[in-house]
Amino acid sequence: MGLFSRRKTRQAPQVEGADAPDTADPELGDDDAGSAAQGADRAAVAAAPARGEHLEAGPYDEADAPEGDYLDLGALRVPVIDGMELRMEVDQRSGAVTGANLVLGGSSLQVQAFAAPKSRGLWEDVRTSLRDSVVTQGGTAETRPGVFGPELITRLPIKRTDGRTGYRPARFLGIDGPRWFVRAILTGKALGDPEQARRFETLVSRLVVVRGTEAMAPQELIPLHLPGERPGLSQIGAAPLDPLARGPEITEVG
Repeated sequence: MGLFSRRKTRQAPQVEGADAPDTADPELGDDDAGSAAQGADRAAVAAAPARGEHLEAGPYDEADAPEGDYLDLGALRVPVIDGMELRMEVDQRSGAVTGANLVLGGSSLQVQAFAAPKSRGLWEDVRTSLRDSVVTQGGTAETRPGVFGPELITRLPIKRTDGRTGYRPARFLGIDGPRWFVRAILTGKALGDPEQARRFETLVSRLVVVRGTEAMAPQELIPLHLPGERPGLSQIGAAPLDPLARGPEITEVG
């Protein structure tokens, strides 16, 4: 297990990864783009591949979780993996822990768990909101089939040091569970490296969600806490982050 730190998050979107060339603006109008996005979403649902052999059956509900070596973060239990760096995100105003970043080999996976209603999942609605937000900000968002179901692949515009506009990509995963929803954002080298991507997919499939029995509003963040003391895990200076005021949405880590 590697370095433990806390990082600052602002309320502007950012995702990590290599800059892409400056590319074209969408040519479709708003109505046409919305219809095309909905069609792509339905196609991604229909074309979702079967789970690969590298995946476990999770993310697990606490009641169904197998035994293993986990970091207890409150809402989430994270499997311990050699070489993994854990970075916790903390709200500057309240001091509450609001997210965990799992870093391996130059890539990062941000994971959060949210309360969900008994009657239905949240990922379809959250995915639509994320897609609309990215497009509104001048980026691109594509729904595609993935090992956990439909995924969202985004590219957000950034201003480069030379003054030109570049793009940073991210891969959004969403998993609906019993009265909870897990959102994971993968950024970095794993976006272009299938072997690294499989490592993170396996990590997601081994997560354990601790929902608790208390009443919570849909999309309310299930409370996280810092991990306890353990060998090989050290703390460095804290920097705060803004909370997800409206539930799952894109945040900036910087």
